[in-house]
Amino acid sequence: MTGPGPGTHPRHGLDEVIHAPVRFSVMAALAAADKAEFAFVRDTVEVSDSVLSRQVATLEKAGYVAVTKGYVGKRPRTWLALTADGRAAFAAHCDALRAIAGGEVADG
Repeated sequence: MTGPGPGTHPRHGLDEVIHAPVRFSVMAALAAADKAEFAFVRDTVEVSDSVLSRQVATLEKAGYVAVTKGYVGKRPRTWLALTADGRAAFAAHCDALRAIAGGEVADG
């Protein structure tokens, strides 16, 4: 007896860039807002500055996160935001996770 054709299991819908736990957590934190300060994301995800910087660089290279630098008064700030591609990729990744877990996949 043979199994289903190649690529039919929902795991094939997982995004390897997003799937790492810290990157998934960053994407989830950013999905809830238009943009967020670096320090807020760091504290929400509970990682160090250097860990977050490396993970954000990977997400930025993939086109999923936009990084904007500026100032609040004289203090430098960094803001992070999901791009349109990042929002779509995160939604697809979450749909794949729900399908693997046997839940309903959202329309849209």
